[in-house]
Amino acid sequence: MMLKEKYDVIVIGAGPAGLAAAIEAKKTGAQEVLVIERAQELGGILQQCIHNGFGLQIFKKDLPGPAYAQRFIDELAGLHIDTLLDAMVLNVTSERRVYATSRWSGFVELDTRALVLAMGCRERTRAQIALPGTRPAGVYTAGTAQRFVNIEGFMPGKRFVILGSGDIGMIMARRLTFEGAKVERVLEIMPFLTGLTRNYVQCLLDYDIPLQLHHTVKRIIGNDRVEAIESVQIDEQRQPIPGTEETIPCDTLLLSVGLIPENELSRKAGVSLDPVTAGPFVDEKMQTSVPGIFAAGNVVHVYDLVDWVTQAGLLCGRNAAQYAIAERKHHGRRVKMKAGDNVRYVVPHVLDKESLAESAQLLQMRVTLPIEEPVWVEVMNGEERVTRKAELYVRPGEMVNIDIPQSAYDAVQRASELSVRVVRR
Repeated sequence: MMLKEKYDVIVIGAGPAGLAAAIEAKKTGAQEVLVIERAQELGGILQQCIHNGFGLQIFKKDLPGPAYAQRFIDELAGLHIDTLLDAMVLNVTSERRVYATSRWSGFVELDTRALVLAMGCRERTRAQIALPGTRPAGVYTAGTAQRFVNIEGFMPGKRFVILGSGDIGMIMARRLTFEGAKVERVLEIMPFLTGLTRNYVQCLLDYDIPLQLHHTVKRIIGNDRVEAIESVQIDEQRQPIPGTEETIPCDTLLLSVGLIPENELSRKAGVSLDPVTAGPFVDEKMQTSVPGIFAAGNVVHVYDLVDWVTQAGLLCGRNAAQYAIAERKHHGRRVKMKAGDNVRYVVPHVLDKESLAESAQLLQMRVTLPIEEPVWVEVMNGEERVTRKAELYVRPGEMVNIDIPQSAYDAVQRASELSVRVVRR
């Protein structure tokens, strides 16, 4: 596949939000759409979510994650949307310029009329929640363990403690039990469940896995490998209650302690972020604070259901396409103003051709050298003269003005670039 120099819509991220946005953008009328994904396959996190529960709202069916993703992957292929996989986006600018690199295309610079940010989110790690203790092997985020088990076919341990009652943690408690592991405990620092109630019932209660609220890990024990964790009950100020410590033997600790929207690229583009959600401020069209840059899915805020992520992606893609179509149409109506012979610069730099339907348009400029004799100030479309004005002289210190009259409307419509020059009479 040959990449285009400019796209109508570029989508960064090929999870449920990115796939939906790209598909809807193409259906809405965007001519050239590109999806950039850092993984080697489309689908994002859905590919490792082999449990069911996806698609109840969108398809009215109870699907596993890969089957849900495949429906959108197939539709994407049928619409001939470009994809760049195994690629890393290094930077994006507020002018919607994308810098990326991949093993297939090397370093590329791409322009787009509308940009969709759909990078999803990442898990909080041990370092981010400052868990004390030694640093042995056997401490994983729940999502990492999910990929090991469901895609790589690797069991990260035999006896588990899970910190956090997030959805991925509870789902992994059930999944590990299926694989013959023993989940000793799920600890939750809050006084309430942080995941969906249905996952608590289906993944913990149904398999007799204990959940302890108001509890956390006080210390990780072990040298080369996790040998145990020390749990502790906490009070209303989240302070350990002395005497409530308990040592729980285990060889693996899974962390399900929250998700963080991936917004490093958003910051580089100058997008304003909400300090509460850590995602971009968006309007009703899912447009960020930077015109032409949109965002959808977990990069905005963390959703409960993938169906809601998809719906946000559809809305975002539709509005991104409409923005791109309007920008392309407006760009086709614009003519660039070029400084010609003995002209230093011209303002405005770009002129909307349709503006002449309303009134004459004023151009202002300065010359590079003085000419102390009569001159013509001419606006040219190649060799065709659009209009001209007589001046007795021109000097760099004195601004020169010329109007493009409404009578020049047809001549301007034929132009892609107009030059302004000053010549002797």
